[in-house]
Amino acid sequence: MLLAACTGAAQAASYTMFRDPSCGCCEDWADHVRAGLSAEIVVQDSPDMAAVKDGHKVPDELRSCHTMVVDGYVIEGHVPAADIARLLRERPAGVEGLAVAGMPLGSPGMEMDGRTQPYQVIAFGKSGRTVFNTYN
Repeated sequence: MLLAACTGAAQAASYTMFRDPSCGCCEDWADHVRAGLSAEIVVQDSPDMAAVKDGHKVPDELRSCHTMVVDGYVIEGHVPAADIARLLRERPAGVEGLAVAGMPLGSPGMEMDGRTQPYQVIAFGKSGRTVFNTYN
């Protein structure tokens, strides 16, 4: 229901996901975002993901396998669609993006036989870094 309430902003945004051509979990995560936000995602394969991340100022310690740009924000890694919708709705001052570092089991796109790891969604940008959400 929360996602339905904020899909207007999410649907109006444009989504471009950059991924390494050999990565499979990136497409699974994109499917999660497509379903959760009713969004169309342009997928661009990039053989040099480090350059993509550098160009979008993704902090080294927050990097994962794919990077998405949506409405001026950077979404790094396996960020849940609900958190992207919240970002687009709230537009917190000083935040340039959200990241889930690494590839935690159980995060969207990383589902494996019901196994999970706790992880955090980190907001980053000019105002520094803060925990945007926590998943246990």
